Amino acid sequence: MSMSGHYLLPRTPVPSDLDIAQEAPIEPILSIAHQVGLEPEDLELYGSYKAKVHLDVRDKFEDRPLGKYIDVTAITPTPLGEGKTTTAIGLSQGLGRLGHRVFTTIRQPSMGPTFGIKGGAAGGGYSQVIPMEDFNLHLTGDIHAVTASHNLLAAAIDNHLTHGNELNLNPFSITWPRVVDLNDRALRSVIVGLGGKINGNPREAGFDIAVASEVMAILALASDLLDLRARLGRIVVGTTFDGKPVTADDLKVAGAMTVLMKDALMPTLLQTLEHTPALVHAGPFANIAHGNSSVIADQIALRLGEYVVTESGFGADIGMEKFMDIKCRASGLTPDCVVIVATIRALKMHGGVGRVIAGKPLPAELVEENLPGLEQGAANLVAHIGIARRFGVPVIVAVNRFDTDTENEIALLEKISIEAGAEAAVMTDHWSQGGAGSIALAEAVIKACDQPKSFRYLYPLDIPIRDKIEVIATNVYGANGVDFLPEAEAKLKLYTDLGYDRLPICMAKTHLSLSHEPQWKGVPRNFRLPVRDIRASIGAGFLYPMCGTMRTMPGLPSRPAFENVDIDPSTGRVRGLF
Repeated sequence: MSMSGHYLLPRTPVPSDLDIAQEAPIEPILSIAHQVGLEPEDLELYGSYKAKVHLDVRDKFEDRPLGKYIDVTAITPTPLGEGKTTTAIGLSQGLGRLGHRVFTTIRQPSMGPTFGIKGGAAGGGYSQVIPMEDFNLHLTGDIHAVTASHNLLAAAIDNHLTHGNELNLNPFSITWPRVVDLNDRALRSVIVGLGGKINGNPREAGFDIAVASEVMAILALASDLLDLRARLGRIVVGTTFDGKPVTADDLKVAGAMTVLMKDALMPTLLQTLEHTPALVHAGPFANIAHGNSSVIADQIALRLGEYVVTESGFGADIGMEKFMDIKCRASGLTPDCVVIVATIRALKMHGGVGRVIAGKPLPAELVEENLPGLEQGAANLVAHIGIARRFGVPVIVAVNRFDTDTENEIALLEKISIEAGAEAAVMTDHWSQGGAGSIALAEAVIKACDQPKSFRYLYPLDIPIRDKIEVIATNVYGANGVDFLPEAEAKLKLYTDLGYDRLPICMAKTHLSLSHEPQWKGVPRNFRLPVRDIRASIGAGFLYPMCGTMRTMPGLPSRPAFENVDIDPSTGRVRGLF
């Protein structure tokens, strides 16, 4: 339950996210912990306003019933943004306003997007996690631990090659790059080992962004310290000259990697603007990895809260599908409700209406009533509702309200949503009103969570790799079939021969379309999905097919977000972060 009497009163016009976060009253983290029964000995304090939570609280509260589990997802993203994280936080605040004990469990943002084009990921307006600066900048150092652990393995690989290559590792088979938590396109392809024998063996290599690391995916899926150790040991970095896998355990480095990750295994406790608790943990990308916060955070939150609101990356075709088929398999937990976030103006874009140009006002056709454009674009929402319903879970549509939305458009979208199988379509105004603006959404979610569910996975694990990929392509993306390029065909055979064919599938594809082509909006039809390669994350426990061209190291735009970030000389506080 949020702490009444301590709400930040909304202002009009709504100030910047950072201004709101910096003027908001903030409770000591020990007070937030006390709300849900946590004692000081259950925590590792990082100052007054954030703390890591010990994993043994799961055993301490194992007699408590599990709370209701809600996954927030969205339509296919547009340049306008749909407000998925903001909705997840706003929903939590709305549930708190109704007197319920509620947790938000979300990912920690990478500093790559924060300083690149996207900005921070703590929510927005009057629905944020605070302290916002800490959330977006380092927090408790988990991503740095991932980076160090990952790069220790990279160093071990090249050191092994330098000192005789006892394992007979084929240098051309090495798939383990180095990582850094920044966008830097110049590091995508590099040569290491230049400068003579003293500097190692020259070979082609590269860098990924840290949150694309398999170590990050492992952090999000591990259940405890021993499971973390086992998963890190199973990481495959390449093969021998005769085709046998070489692992981190083979290189005798997995134990040291685990030591570096030991504290990162604990989720970090923060609070929303309305003082409901939030657990922030892990941050795997959704278009490359599985795009969800950690299993551990959800397990803890579900013992401590009546309702747990988590969020999956991008749309239902990306993060939510992986939440269901990968994360739920790892945790043994299943959701009680799915919330799909949409905006009327974004759906108009999916209907071919308007063209957004950065720095210019929105075109008139996006902010004026356009029922035909909305109806055509709503096909994208209908597709996402259908994806969620395939898992047997009730669906609520949350429509972020804008002043330009008309009553006719609202009525049409509600009608389309209900006809597509949603339990309700609810207008919500949490960005400008906080929890008070999401009461109706919270009430609809409570009602949906009380309905019977018949959860089911999209595919069984014991069918061939090829068949699992085709199930996702045809049932989720709407493809007519899959074309496996020669490299992917070779991997199908290799991974089957190595016994990896019982793993779930983590598709790596663009988040900007239901298909593999970013420019295909709405609901693409009559296409086949090309799979150019399949890679193995054996420690994380999934295979990831590469669909189309995917970047695992983003670049910076011509005007990066970091240009706005500085220290206010008069106060010493951060400015320009959003």
